[in-house]
Amino acid sequence: MDSFTKTYLDESVQLLQRLDHASVEALAAGLAATRDGGGRLFILGVGGSAGHAGHAVNDFRKLCGFEAYAPTDNVSELTARTNDEGWDTTFSGWLRGSRLCEGDALLVFSVGGGDRERNISANLVRAVELAREVRASVFGIVGRDGGFTRRHADACVLIPMAHAGRTTPHTEGLCAVIWHLLVSHPTLQLRATKWESMT
Repeated sequence: MDSFTKTYLDESVQLLQRLDHASVEALAAGLAATRDGGGRLFILGVGGSAGHAGHAVNDFRKLCGFEAYAPTDNVSELTARTNDEGWDTTFSGWLRGSRLCEGDALLVFSVGGGDRERNISANLVRAVELAREVRASVFGIVGRDGGFTRRHADACVLIPMAHAGRTTPHTEGLCAVIWHLLVSHPTLQLRATKWESMT
């Protein structure tokens, strides 16, 4: 019997092999158009994806020259909005306060992409709706069927499923692989990472 480690890693390899390369390239091109047009990048995620969002903001700012932000990086505002206005508007309220507009872009990291009918990740749904309203671009790296984000995105990478019981860890793990691919992509990267710059 194979070990769990081998099974998990084999699934990860299979998922990487099944990724749609064209969707990654479309995401890179869309992000470059946002930056080169002077737009800002707002990276949204909930739970583990919120941690990813903060990390990715650093990478997109430092390596790729984006003006980038994650609303979850300000825990005081996030919890005040949750307490005073409700969870579903935490991101859309923050984006309104940041004057989200045409030329800007959202980059959503999410296992399910948001589901209005089942009230899952409602704050992501409301943020995407606002972006569509103001004609900002919507990008995503999502799992499962991609949910609301994939249906309304200009470009979206869908991480396929390998095992129903491991959808979340595979999606969140490969999301990090894809955003690191993006910040290393010649279309986007402007500055070398530290260790690579020393060779």
